[in-house]
Amino acid sequence: MTIYTFRIVVALLVVFQVLSLPVAAQTSVGNYQSGFRKQGNEILFTNANADVKLEFITPDIFRVRASWNRQFQPNEPYMVVQYDWPAVAVQTAELTDHFLLKTDKLHLKVHKAPFKVEVFTADGKLLSADATSGNCGGLAKNGEAVEVTKQLLPDEHFFGFGERMDFLDQRNKKLKMNVGRGQGLPHHVGAYNVLEANYSPVPFFMSTRGYGTFFHTAYPTEWDMGMSNSDSYSFKAEGGELDYYFMYGPTFGSLLGSYTSLTGKSPLLPAFALGLHVGTYSGGTWGHEAETSDKYVVELGRKFRTYGIPADILHLDSTWRIFGKQGGKGATSFEWRPTFQNPKGMFDSLYAMNFKMIRLHLRPRFDNGNQLNLLAMAQEKGFVYPEQNSPGEFVNFFDQNAVNWWWENGVKRIADEGAMFLKTDEGSAFGGLANESEKVGPTGEDIKWKHNIFPVIYTKASFEKFQEHNGIRGMAHTREGYAGIQRYPFIWAGDWPSEWQYFAPVIKAGLNIGLSGVSNWSHNMGGFEHVADPELYIRWVQFGMFSPIAHLLGMEHPTYKEPWNYGEDALRNFKKYDLLRYRLIPYMYSNAYINHTTGVPLMRALVLEHQDDPNVYDVADQYLFGNNLLVNPVTTKGAKTRTVYLPEGTWFDYWTGKQYSGRQYVHVLTPLDTIPIFAKGGAIIPMQPEMKYYGEKPVNTITLDVFPFGSSRFELYEDDGKSLNYKQGDYALTEISSILSDAGLELAIQKPKGKYKVPAHNYLTKVHWNKAKAPASITENGKKVSAVANAVALENGAGWYYDSQSNLLWIKTKRSNKDDIKLTVKL
Repeated sequence: MTIYTFRIVVALLVVFQVLSLPVAAQTSVGNYQSGFRKQGNEILFTNANADVKLEFITPDIFRVRASWNRQFQPNEPYMVVQYDWPAVAVQTAELTDHFLLKTDKLHLKVHKAPFKVEVFTADGKLLSADATSGNCGGLAKNGEAVEVTKQLLPDEHFFGFGERMDFLDQRNKKLKMNVGRGQGLPHHVGAYNVLEANYSPVPFFMSTRGYGTFFHTAYPTEWDMGMSNSDSYSFKAEGGELDYYFMYGPTFGSLLGSYTSLTGKSPLLPAFALGLHVGTYSGGTWGHEAETSDKYVVELGRKFRTYGIPADILHLDSTWRIFGKQGGKGATSFEWRPTFQNPKGMFDSLYAMNFKMIRLHLRPRFDNGNQLNLLAMAQEKGFVYPEQNSPGEFVNFFDQNAVNWWWENGVKRIADEGAMFLKTDEGSAFGGLANESEKVGPTGEDIKWKHNIFPVIYTKASFEKFQEHNGIRGMAHTREGYAGIQRYPFIWAGDWPSEWQYFAPVIKAGLNIGLSGVSNWSHNMGGFEHVADPELYIRWVQFGMFSPIAHLLGMEHPTYKEPWNYGEDALRNFKKYDLLRYRLIPYMYSNAYINHTTGVPLMRALVLEHQDDPNVYDVADQYLFGNNLLVNPVTTKGAKTRTVYLPEGTWFDYWTGKQYSGRQYVHVLTPLDTIPIFAKGGAIIPMQPEMKYYGEKPVNTITLDVFPFGSSRFELYEDDGKSLNYKQGDYALTEISSILSDAGLELAIQKPKGKYKVPAHNYLTKVHWNKAKAPASITENGKKVSAVANAVALENGAGWYYDSQSNLLWIKTKRSNKDDIKLTVKL
């Protein structure tokens, strides 16, 4: 060998060693050594470098944990609500090179060398498999970080990951998850960076192959879903134990049910919370605080009533309070500004106008004011979280004694005056940069995981304390969240400017959070900062009224976001869709019950119900609103038309009744006053009368908006709308079914079933009748129903009327919901 050749060989060896360094630093769990045994639902493995524990939760959910120090950490109480599960029947067998673990839903093949897990359905379909590299399996530790690497199968796409504004389908993408507004760009852009915004990340995803994964960690995480390697994906946490749950659906709906069985189902909100929420800076936002007043708030409430614009909840944003001596805008003193001369009188006046709840904006940091030195008192008692070289300002919500003191000495002061819940803002500032401050709060190794949990326990404290104080269902309004935040509804998408470029990403945020177990979600209709283009305002309001929570708040002074500030078209549009929303409350409330019991959200990305249709994987500006309506916001300025994808099935234009077949793209007109909506074939949509506020008048008649096609059914959910009695089964379900055949239509309305005594009401059916001729006859429970001269006549009693111009068939029942009702329409 020549000197020249020798030098080349040495150089190549050095390069090879350098390239090998990252792999050498990573420690896998190692090959299986011994200790295989079943202990209850747990199956244990002792490997060369770590212990691994598989725990079956149900026949289709299992948990994987790995510990390199061979000691498993205690179960945390913040994200997961249940750890004690009934026994699961698992067959186990040891073979030469692997173990077999079988339930009636899943078959697991656990290889010994290298140690890896493969998951199959009971009929042999591969769902998921750990990726291997040399002698390393898919579970690894690198320094303090823990990581899982899986094979990326050719046909799978990934959805979930929390309230993201970047993409819907995350295959071939890289993500970072850590609660906050995001970093990386100058402040004038950074707060509005749709790639960085991460106010409510959720470490959970669903694969179109029919499985889901919940990475059970609160540490900051990174997810490489195939960007770096087309054959594998990985998820990694900065610290903590390696711990994840695997669940089999196979549908996305059942996966959401499994995920929320682990992290908690959403409670039912008060029914009136489905009405309009209006936020106000009380007349003066930043720099205009002197213009705030309690009189402004009362006049605002009165103006909504005068215009006949329905609203039920008001909230006062930041400027209701003085800015304290130490924390400035970023902390809370619990002292009213002097311009609020009679806060209790303000609350009393608003409640006298039938507003149901008033909430106040809050930050999680104490401050000293002019009269109250709550920060100093809390510091003395040790109830604020310590910071470097300072006792700190953040309330220690990890300490229940601190929570109790926060309530008794701070929040209860405003609760006793009339506030009924809080807007808990800036939870991400715990260990992160606050919006109105350069402070980052406490720092330290444990803050890495507490940072993500803090918004959840902060909101939990507000939710539970007010629920007990008010004696009705709890409410909480928060910007930030993490796994489990759905237990303390609701969240909003953050303060995105009133500009067209942010409108569509906000819709995407709502779809992604719905795919992550959170239904009760909102946004600032019309945007937050800047005066909105009136056309943008109109289009955003249309979307806002078909959002899970309809919420209005803007900070520009002095116009804010009230509809009368944006012209006659905007005012007319706002009132039209607000009135429609209130009519739809029985439909929305019934779907809220579906969410409460199943985890399926009100606002549903199309992939949620059509995960086998690749056409929907990138549809991020359409969604199902409940189980029967397809909503298609217009997000382009000046648009006269838009393209809509209709998934599999039959669809009807909600406004005209025109019928379409599904699995096709259609181009529709989009007049300024119209948001394209389609009703699913067979849709049954229960509606109440128009109201200026929830409960303005008794619901003597429920209108059933019916789009007949084939066989369909709807369950109308009813309870008292306010108390917690529904948790003890005090509710009623009314089954409504529709069957369309060549002979005609049969509508069956059963009497309510359940403990709750439903108030009496009859029914008015509005049937979109796409037949060529009027019905030959109509009967109710076998007895003839008489035709009347026009639809108005039905206000006085039973009968039917066919409007040939609009193809609408109106039928008013004689019987009430005390009886089973069967309407038969013959051709």
